[in-house]
Amino acid sequence: MNFHDFTFAGAALKALGSGALWWPEEVLLCVSDLHLAKSERVARRSGQALPPYETRDTLERLAGDLAATQARTVICLGDSFDDLTAAASLPEQERLWITQLQAGRRWVWIEGNHDPGPLECGGTHLQDLTLGPLTFRHIATAQGGGEVSGHYHPKAGLYARGRTITRPAFLLDTRRLILPAYGTYTGGLHSHSDVLGTLMAPDALAILTGPVPTCVPMPR
Repeated sequence: MNFHDFTFAGAALKALGSGALWWPEEVLLCVSDLHLAKSERVARRSGQALPPYETRDTLERLAGDLAATQARTVICLGDSFDDLTAAASLPEQERLWITQLQAGRRWVWIEGNHDPGPLECGGTHLQDLTLGPLTFRHIATAQGGGEVSGHYHPKAGLYARGRTITRPAFLLDTRRLILPAYGTYTGGLHSHSDVLGTLMAPDALAILTGPVPTCVPMPR
């Protein structure tokens, strides 16, 4: 399991190369913006046909992280499905897979702006959740403070060996931690965008995901 260790609000955390957040003390895995069944939603709304394998790919990676960490609590930080119709359209095999991943674990679905919570998929459905020094919610707030969120699908670039490598990234300052999107069909918002530049403190860091998670000053 490849990861980058860091401390946030007094909690010792690990940014996994997959884009998941691991909190060993709480045996807790957190992922954001799965956007399961996005291909179904895109086809329904635009008629554009995408290969319908993103849910399977996302769940395979999540199953791998759960096997590696043996997490007892899982928090999905909102936009777990692309919308409620997409959640309802999930094939029975993939719905059963989610049920199997939930078995023996506390599973929390945080409400997102794309979905208010996949009510038919088991688990607990909350607007936000506070555990110890951390508060988990979908969208960062103005006040921040030990806040773990998603929503923005942040990505950052690193210049190395004559080229720029851009990857999904965790963004971190003393008040906020914003997770990258975990889902396969999710895209991203550059860290130098106005909204992220305004939201994050001047000394914020970016942890790029991938085979070797790399921490750099947040590109602006």
